[in-house]
Amino acid sequence: MTETPSNTPAPVATTPEAKTAAPKAKPPAPEDKPFEAFVPELLLPALIKEIEAYGGPSPELVFEQGAMPVVGADCWMVRGRLPGERRFWLCFTQPDISSAKTIALTEGGGSPSLLESFLIDEKKMTLQLLVSRLVQRLNGQKWLGPN
Repeated sequence: MTETPSNTPAPVATTPEAKTAAPKAKPPAPEDKPFEAFVPELLLPALIKEIEAYGGPSPELVFEQGAMPVVGADCWMVRGRLPGERRFWLCFTQPDISSAKTIALTEGGGSPSLLESFLIDEKKMTLQLLVSRLVQRLNGQKWLGPN
């Protein structure tokens, strides 16, 4: 009888069950995309789709870096226009969806005079949360659909 040395590893089973037991890598979350890609590639199309779901025309949306309404500080923003000279700005203080956000609204072609904090108590920022709360805010203004 032949004895194997005690420091030799035992053979590993390669059954089909052993191969499927390995956890599959989760695909990255949409929010893991770089900010400069997340907003134009995911956020803007999702906003357009959700706003159109209320039965109104497609909004004009622009993603840009510029002066924040009212205070003039530099920021990244989604600038939107709806029929009836209704405009809104969703501003990010840093190029990160989890950064502090503000919203400004105006009707009739005027300039906004008030900035409101936006989503300040949320622990985790997601695409769905950004879209739903912005659309909820616009609908609260009676800007969407047959209000």
